[in-house]
Amino acid sequence: MSTAVLENNEYAATAKPQHIVCEGNEAAALAVAMVRPDMISVYPITPQSSLVEHLAKLVADGRMDAEIVDAEGEHSVLSVLHGASLAGGRTFTATCGPGLAFMFEPYFRTSGMRLPIVMALVTRDGITPQSVWGGHQDAMTVREVGWVQMYCETVQEVLDSTIMAFKIAEHHDVMLPVNICLDGNYLSFGAARVTLPEQAEVDAFMGQTDVNWHAALDPLRPMAVDPLTGGSGGNGPATFVRYRKGQCRGMQNALRVITEVHEEYAARFGRTFAPLVEQYRMEDAEFALMTLGSMTGAAKDAVDEARAAGKRVGIVKIKTFSPFPVEALVKALSGIKAVGVVDRSVAFRWNCGPMFQETQGALYRLGRHVPAASFIGGLAGADITVEHFHRVIEQTEALLHGPAPTEPIWINESD
Repeated sequence: MSTAVLENNEYAATAKPQHIVCEGNEAAALAVAMVRPDMISVYPITPQSSLVEHLAKLVADGRMDAEIVDAEGEHSVLSVLHGASLAGGRTFTATCGPGLAFMFEPYFRTSGMRLPIVMALVTRDGITPQSVWGGHQDAMTVREVGWVQMYCETVQEVLDSTIMAFKIAEHHDVMLPVNICLDGNYLSFGAARVTLPEQAEVDAFMGQTDVNWHAALDPLRPMAVDPLTGGSGGNGPATFVRYRKGQCRGMQNALRVITEVHEEYAARFGRTFAPLVEQYRMEDAEFALMTLGSMTGAAKDAVDEARAAGKRVGIVKIKTFSPFPVEALVKALSGIKAVGVVDRSVAFRWNCGPMFQETQGALYRLGRHVPAASFIGGLAGADITVEHFHRVIEQTEALLHGPAPTEPIWINESD
């Protein structure tokens, strides 16, 4: 099938950038249309459902020329895309929560086979106690499976990051799947004004599709894909190590490639996003908050008000969580004396937030003790307001003069 966008594509065929108001799920779908995918495989699940509905409508209305497969479940969704990617197709899907759990087997295999599939992960909390609301628990649960994870703060960032994700995934030094993580409810259904780039500029930015150079399925050149290896004899151990080492190398290469792609995107389209770590009002900060995703807007408002009151506080927002940007984070935190890390999920084993756990490892590289507190909020769709962040600022500032808490601080516990 041709991957050309049809003439009546009212979004992607425009000659000049358009400004529209749309929700985050629609922004992701429009971005996918602009990169001209060959195959999309989908299964709807709250709060991702409208994203795949937008994709289906784009195809049904003739505004995107792509094969769309409505599979019987998420395990099949991703398995279908394995074949399409190996055959040379640019591919996309989206899921969250129980859907991500159902596709775990092919999800794990995707990174091992180095398939540059892009997936929107419309983040959702765990299903028990029963919840269909947003949170980061699903994404954090799979953070060690080998996918690149980038978290978005705004609807515009969802659109632009989705476009960039394909170029990052398909880079020959990376060749790994990418999750674009957008907060369920707050971004998935939150409407905002966004700018749609010109289709010709997106085409020039993306260049030629080359997703299966490493393992191309071709009837004229039969080959085995994902053969059994490992074990304790022969070439098995060394072969398995070579594969795993290659995955790790690809993840570390991704830190550089993500930065380069963001720089290229800013130069071409005029919109700048921090590729790994964003620093906000950190120039003379004495202490800092760390945030992830859409909560950052409320945190910035609270920090602005705290600055007006004379508090030297800033924000370090993580954009790329996997691979974890250790060096960029160490640089961002190098001048601070205390940090409060705000998570929207739980690391059950450590009784803290997952980002707090990762940050503790990074802080070790500073070579000095930095008091840190783990804040957990926004679970199961709960809001983290400016007032909440004022309390986070007060409790983080207290670390400058007293001991760090040994337990996490639950932001919404008294709401």
